[in-house]
Amino acid sequence: MVQVAGNPGLIVVGADGSPLSIGGLRWAARQAESTGSEIHVVTGFTIPVTVFVVPTYTDVDYARDAQEMLDFTIAEAFGRNPPNTRVTAALVEERPAQALTGVAATNNADLLVVGSHSQGDLPGMHLGSVAGYCAHHAPCPVLIFRD
Repeated sequence: MVQVAGNPGLIVVGADGSPLSIGGLRWAARQAESTGSEIHVVTGFTIPVTVFVVPTYTDVDYARDAQEMLDFTIAEAFGRNPPNTRVTAALVEERPAQALTGVAATNNADLLVVGSHSQGDLPGMHLGSVAGYCAHHAPCPVLIFRD
């Protein structure tokens, strides 16, 4: 990434509380420090239509859970050692893949970092659905963090 003087780059990182998203955020912090970039950590979430069927769990509850997951990811990634770069965070009420690519596009990101949740009969052979979507639709390079 080439940076224009006075104009820091931006790395968008997906956060879902998983070990791979925590690892991806740590990787992004090292990359941001070496390139003078900033980090924008994003959690996308949706409110299922079942909220109308079982009204004991509301949209506020889903947003709270997503915020807790975002906070957990950041806390686990950095603990008491915040990176030497600016870190911002946001919740986006949208499916995670669309939230990440949308934030990357809107903010002219230089890089999008997502964890790979490979699931299936042959572990390691498939990308997760969010990682796959981002790889095909992001407006910038995508780093898929794997174990």
